Amino acid sequence: MNEQTTAEDAGRRSFRLHNMAVPARPLEPALYLVATPIGNLGDITLRALETLAGADVLACEDTRVTRVLLDRYGIQNRPFAYHEHNADEAGPRLIQALEAGRSVALVSDAGTPLVSDPGYRLARQAIAAGYRVIPIPGASAPLAALVGSGLPNDAFLFAGFLPAKDKARRDRLGELAAAPATLIFFESPHRIGATLLAAADVLGPARTACVCRELTKTYEEFRRGTLAELAAHYQQVENVRGEIVLVVGPPQPAETSEADVDAVLADLSMSMPTAKAATEAARLTGLPRKALYQRLLEMKSGNGR
Repeated sequence: MNEQTTAEDAGRRSFRLHNMAVPARPLEPALYLVATPIGNLGDITLRALETLAGADVLACEDTRVTRVLLDRYGIQNRPFAYHEHNADEAGPRLIQALEAGRSVALVSDAGTPLVSDPGYRLARQAIAAGYRVIPIPGASAPLAALVGSGLPNDAFLFAGFLPAKDKARRDRLGELAAAPATLIFFESPHRIGATLLAAADVLGPARTACVCRELTKTYEEFRRGTLAELAAHYQQVENVRGEIVLVVGPPQPAETSEADVDAVLADLSMSMPTAKAATEAARLTGLPRKALYQRLLEMKSGNGR
């Protein structure tokens, strides 16, 4: 390799910040999962830029979308298409690149790869073949929606897209109804009204939620309210536009009478040791395990057991 080739390679493996070229360090052979902005291109991380510029192979969902990001930061790396329609052909080629000792960076059109996109298959293939998979964290639509919604974030469940057909959608919502966590869904603008109606019916009209639209973009919007209020609003709105994340708060714990609690404890204690029965009762009722354990001891003592 002559000095001219080395200089050309160094120029290619760089990115631009405020009209200043920043060289990208060589990457070790691995599959890099690079998070990209979900709207505002300023949300890219320095580590992501260095990875996109330094990777031997850059794979993406849509080369046109990724090219906009690369041009913004003066990255000359040429993107290679990898998406659900060509994964069977493109995936093995990317694994072959890893076999040849090359570094492969994977990006989605927006956000973190593998979250509701075909990159999951490639990552599984790389792991199965014994190659390192290195996440380059950054923007994530589900997390941006969660923290902006104002809903509880101590426990959350990302459920991706709901089914398009109404019955299947309602069945899926029914499966998630009792989950003790905030629920996060991706939804298309033309289905958000129907989804909110189904959610209000299945999860309850008073359950709190937030429709997060066009996150990080010019017309970013967080519309908060009950599922019934949001459903009513979107029945009146025509031509909803933009990418949407729906966040639904966790169910409120049902009030359980003392008699009902005693009945649950008595039933569980017939087939379980005291400690295990108290643990299971706590899961079913949402009440503190310690108090349930003490109550079960009192019940057994009072019954002469």
